[in-house]
Amino acid sequence: MREFADFIEECDRAPRINELSEFFSTTASGEAGMPIRSPELDRRLFPVDMTFRRFSALHPLRQGPFDKHYLSSIPYRFEEECRMGSAILKYARARKAQLKLYTLGTAEGTMARVIGELGNGRIETLSCSPNVENLRSFYAYGVPPHAMFFHGPFHHLTSQRIQEDVELRKFGGGFDIILEDTTFQMYSPNRFDQIRFVSQHLKTNGLFMFVEKFRHEDDEEYRRRERQKDHSFKARFFSASDIRAKEETVLTRMDRNEVTLSKMSETLRRFFVHSFVTWNSGNFYTLVSSNSQENLELFLSKLSPPAIPAEYVYADLPYRLYPESEARRLSGRSWTL
Repeated sequence: MREFADFIEECDRAPRINELSEFFSTTASGEAGMPIRSPELDRRLFPVDMTFRRFSALHPLRQGPFDKHYLSSIPYRFEEECRMGSAILKYARARKAQLKLYTLGTAEGTMARVIGELGNGRIETLSCSPNVENLRSFYAYGVPPHAMFFHGPFHHLTSQRIQEDVELRKFGGGFDIILEDTTFQMYSPNRFDQIRFVSQHLKTNGLFMFVEKFRHEDDEEYRRRERQKDHSFKARFFSASDIRAKEETVLTRMDRNEVTLSKMSETLRRFFVHSFVTWNSGNFYTLVSSNSQENLELFLSKLSPPAIPAEYVYADLPYRLYPESEARRLSGRSWTL
């Protein structure tokens, strides 16, 4: 791990586990940041899909405090999590093999836990968080089937750690799917090393998914979308003073670590031949990348239409993030800055 020594030191100094640690701790415990009412799914947007409906029925029963905060903060993120989770289940059935899923930065790991429960052994999942409160929430409903939790930040989950831990060793062969959920933006704008580090754990034909908030080349457009999020969605769950307080304590720090979608595209094409944008809500996007066209197309075929009102969507979905030929030209280069 010597090649990642500087990166790990950089992560150890990051806001997520330093100046923002109290926010994440009190929110994960439910002491602060709780919405006025619990987030509810808009079932009018649901597809006629039994897997989606089963997933959306179990998810609320497994949530912890941080889930309630998170899913009340991003317009229709709850619906998207159900959409992604049900697509992963259908993808696993189509692959006809036991898959390994790693979700980093998903707080209590609710989505991974629900996937493990509904997958009936088709998917083994691993989640991680540095907060002990999230660990407690993960086990609040008992030991989940086919789901594990690593108590620590993502950069402490090294290949050596996986091989040395008896329980984690089953993931030593790598993951078929990795999901990064608004984690990198809490550490730094260094997407290259973040993706390079986590990609150690991804199988050659695996899928890497990203849920991130991106800066906009036009700062006023970015702010306009933020106002839309705050006034037309978050105001249903949080008071105006709560929204301002979070902006002052968390979002101003997070903003410094966001990158633009075009910058993310430049980074991803150095690792993956194929990348698609599959969801958009204001400044938030879901991206799916892979070097396997077959597996990526199979996953995309299992995604139901986005369950979100059109006024929050600023792109025609899904769409390819960059030309395949351009990524192939870059993929042969060494991963050095």
